[in-house]
Amino acid sequence: MGISLRRARTIIRKALEKGRDMGLKPLSVVVLDAGGHVQAFERENGAAPGRFAIAHGKAYGAVMLGMAGTAQMARAEQQAYFMAAVNGVYGGQVIPVPGGVLLRDKKGAVIGAVGVTGDSSDNDAIAAMAGIEAAGLTGEI
Repeated sequence: MGISLRRARTIIRKALEKGRDMGLKPLSVVVLDAGGHVQAFERENGAAPGRFAIAHGKAYGAVMLGMAGTAQMARAEQQAYFMAAVNGVYGGQVIPVPGGVLLRDKKGAVIGAVGVTGDSSDNDAIAAMAGIEAAGLTGEI
């Protein structure tokens, strides 16, 4: 099963709603499929235009490594050379911080990733999880 456009839009809508409910800065949210391709993206009014690249980098690292943003950050802290090499392999597109959430179906298979940016990385991850749960999927922070 892949991530449908309907579910991707639900994730985005609910993540943005969670951000507004929490009083976060304007968010940008991207949903990638299991191959790292953009399924959907939205940027709230007031969010910086460069936020697409950050949201994408958070999600891209998660899906390409099969490792959520929190785990990537821990790996970067423990093995900086490894993560630098990974980023070289992926053309500098990996941003190894929370807010890149691995997306799994009910059987645990990776079907994509969600990247949220705009506030603190931890708050970004909370917003992502709200969207993922609303879509009936499982997220790995």
